[in-house]
Amino acid sequence: MDYLIKCCAMFAVLFLLVSVSVAQVAPAGQAPESPWAQELKKHPELLTEFGQLIDRLQKNLQFPPARAESGLLPLLPESLTIYAAFPNYGDVAKQTLTIFRQELQQSSVLRDWWQHGEVATTAPKVEDSLEKFSQLGQYLGEEIAVSATTEGQEPSLLIVAQARKPGLKEFLEQMISELTGKSKPGVRIFDPQELAVTKGRGSADELLILVRPDFVVAASDLAALRAFNTRLDRSSREFASTPFGQRAAQSYQGGATIVGAADLHQILKKVPPGSPESQMIFQRSGFADMKYLVWDHRNVAGKAVNEAELSFIAPRHGIASWLAKPAPLGSLDFVSPKAILAGAVVLISPAHIFDDVKELATASNPNAFAALTQFEQILKLSLKDDLLSCLAGEITLELDSITPSKPEWRAIFKVNDPGRLQQTLSTLLAAAHIEAEQRSDGGVTFYTFAIPSGQMKFEIGYAFVAGHLIIASGQEAVAEAVRLHSSGESLGKSKKLLASLPPGGSPEASASLYEDPIAMAALQLRQVAPEMAESLGQLRGGSGPEVIHVYGEPTAIRETSTSGALDLGAVLVVAAIAIPNLLRSRIAANEAAAVGAVRTVNTAQFTYAATYPKRGFAPNLAVLGTDPRAPTAYSEDHAGLLNESLANDSCTIDAWCMKSGFQFRVTSVCKQRLCQEYVVVATPVDTSTGGRSFCSTSDGIIRSKTGPPLTLSATASQCRAWPPL
Repeated sequence: MDYLIKCCAMFAVLFLLVSVSVAQVAPAGQAPESPWAQELKKHPELLTEFGQLIDRLQKNLQFPPARAESGLLPLLPESLTIYAAFPNYGDVAKQTLTIFRQELQQSSVLRDWWQHGEVATTAPKVEDSLEKFSQLGQYLGEEIAVSATTEGQEPSLLIVAQARKPGLKEFLEQMISELTGKSKPGVRIFDPQELAVTKGRGSADELLILVRPDFVVAASDLAALRAFNTRLDRSSREFASTPFGQRAAQSYQGGATIVGAADLHQILKKVPPGSPESQMIFQRSGFADMKYLVWDHRNVAGKAVNEAELSFIAPRHGIASWLAKPAPLGSLDFVSPKAILAGAVVLISPAHIFDDVKELATASNPNAFAALTQFEQILKLSLKDDLLSCLAGEITLELDSITPSKPEWRAIFKVNDPGRLQQTLSTLLAAAHIEAEQRSDGGVTFYTFAIPSGQMKFEIGYAFVAGHLIIASGQEAVAEAVRLHSSGESLGKSKKLLASLPPGGSPEASASLYEDPIAMAALQLRQVAPEMAESLGQLRGGSGPEVIHVYGEPTAIRETSTSGALDLGAVLVVAAIAIPNLLRSRIAANEAAAVGAVRTVNTAQFTYAATYPKRGFAPNLAVLGTDPRAPTAYSEDHAGLLNESLANDSCTIDAWCMKSGFQFRVTSVCKQRLCQEYVVVATPVDTSTGGRSFCSTSDGIIRSKTGPPLTLSATASQCRAWPPL
């Protein structure tokens, strides 16, 4: 996938904030500013420089040509069930490094940040990694094949490439030595003579590499490596004649850059059988008949195209058959061309799907639909007859706004019987005690009602137009959909969508997904890092959309998609910029909050000891909190010194309290209700929420310990052995 590799190249070059140091602990209750925000303040021109760098990479990187066949595929074992092949991107890494170094020479802003900013300590390692990857590529052939077999108890991995020139073994040994230093490398390298005299099976946590004059082979166990070495000596080519091998080879026809395939039918045979009930449900789902999953990436008419196919050994049935055959997606004619996400699907009869769901659910639980039956009796309507039978099966969902407080969305349903469906909706609204306002305009009746949510109310509007039900975030959004449909200015009629379709692809499909990836990434980032969302918007530029089309066929489900390199490239660049720092920022914020909480507990303990000298320190967090039965009554059993977010009745000596990604616990050393020592411990919930644990005792000093989350609380003596913060 050329554009994906391009993005990975950008990711490596713009390793910028991976190495930015973790923000210092902020004052209690104050979240630290993210490292990326700090970098932007120091170097406000960086975004422009990154944009220029991305543009150069986009225009100048040259990728390996597509391959019409594979020289490695026939050599692989006939028993393999997973296959993937990639081109050699060593030269791409070299080009990337050259372009980046040229940008460093031409841009004083980029050069100053790269060589003298906080990233400077890691910058040489980034360049060295690209250099090493480029050098490795010079030793390898044009393709690298990765395969696995599930014959044994554990999957057996095999990686194969042609050897282009001598010296590879020495290069690998030197590179691994530099990477691992004095640590155990986890990699063993052999030549054919060394492999022949090596005994044993090899360690389960080692990667074994055989370097021959003609091939380099990596395997997960010694037996597999020896067996494949023998195959190479005998020039065995059985895999190419197997049905799975032939299907994988078919993906190269017309030229492909990346190919991946899995023999799902054989893999399913290796899965331990579940209970008779689960086996029956799986069979009825239709997915027990899966055959192959094949994916490839190629260039068609100058466009990067991804193709995937999930095939079945028999005609699709059950859940696997819910996706209908391709049809015109008329509901897209109500979607705004400004949508950041729009998905349309054509299903078989919703009433038929309901029957399938009911059959599967009641097979394991005869009473699964008992509550629904009671509900239908109360309302005197049938979910299947009065609602689902009114729907034609085509459904479209649209998201326009990235403002979390007021999202703008639409849902469009193709309907068979608008009058009956309106009666059903009126019955449901009346049952919920919701009154809908009604207004007519231009021959269309608009219905509007409000849904309370906390202290806010969200307006919902709907209308029936041209055989479709439009539900949206307010009457204006419904009216806009009606206008787009009548004017022909919708996404479904837009040149932007038509230009984004896969070459040769039909507008008719079983499902379609349209996405503005930059806007979607901004939507996800806005909650955790608003400054990153704004930065992402600046990188958005003239990027195009990504379109995925899915086609339901009798014995297969096919998918094709197009993705502009700049689109995904920008997203991954932002990911390279944002994700490591969001994680670091969130961890830093969690740790800052944990330190503040430990400090607050210390203050509460000293206050408690002064207020109740006969008790000394509180034995646990619950005692420092309030009494849920009498929140304003304070005593030595509920001192009311901590709020319920940190201390409640469940926070006893045997239980942790949780707050902001950390767990807290107080334990005390007590004799006859007099506690003369205590320890408060804060440890991350998991490694994604923090990298250090904190503690403190009656000396009031906060200490820290780097490592995985604690499962047991530390004692006071153990805490004092930790280094002070």
